[in-house]
Amino acid sequence: MKFFVDTADTKEIRELNEIGLLDGVTTNPSLIMKSGRDITEVTKEICDIVDGPVSAEVAATEYEQMMKEADVLSKIADNICIKVPLTFDGLKACKTITSDGRKVNVTLCFSATQALLAAKAGATFISPFIGRIDDMGINGMDLIGEIRAIYDNYGFATEILAASIRTVNHVKEAALIGADVATVPPATLRALVKHPLTDKGLDAFLADWAKTGQKIA
Repeated sequence: MKFFVDTADTKEIRELNEIGLLDGVTTNPSLIMKSGRDITEVTKEICDIVDGPVSAEVAATEYEQMMKEADVLSKIADNICIKVPLTFDGLKACKTITSDGRKVNVTLCFSATQALLAAKAGATFISPFIGRIDDMGINGMDLIGEIRAIYDNYGFATEILAASIRTVNHVKEAALIGADVATVPPATLRALVKHPLTDKGLDAFLADWAKTGQKIA
């Protein structure tokens, strides 16, 4: 599974990328607002940090304006992936953009039939929102499984990008079902390394080592 980090915080992105954990980055208008920076400036910096795709989202809702914004965003860097909403105008923009050889992330997916349409329109990535579906009392992971089955049935190349991930278990379950990518907030990505038995074992080793009175360097 690939890991994208879901943030516009360049400090976090730089630190996680240096460890070798990142395959890409996703942003959205809310994350850009949280960064407090100009969208072009911060997106360019992110693209300079990571080699993989950086999703930059259009703010328009109508096709013509989406295309104008997509053209502006595409010029920021070669690894920009245009992010469009799962609407008919968004799908139309997706088809046009991918036909030009550019990557598209179709976002705000909440059903398997929506994901089917996105794949038909040539989406590079489809972003089902797991956490928001969970909020409705429905298991968001079921949607990942449905999309995986449909895409495998017909050999669609669109990658399933599990989004709205909130917990370590979300990441584990998405990986078990077969999501291609998980886009994860920095705090959740860091939490993947944690386990109480790891901490307990390390404390025991360090205590025993201290009793030896030795130093390695």
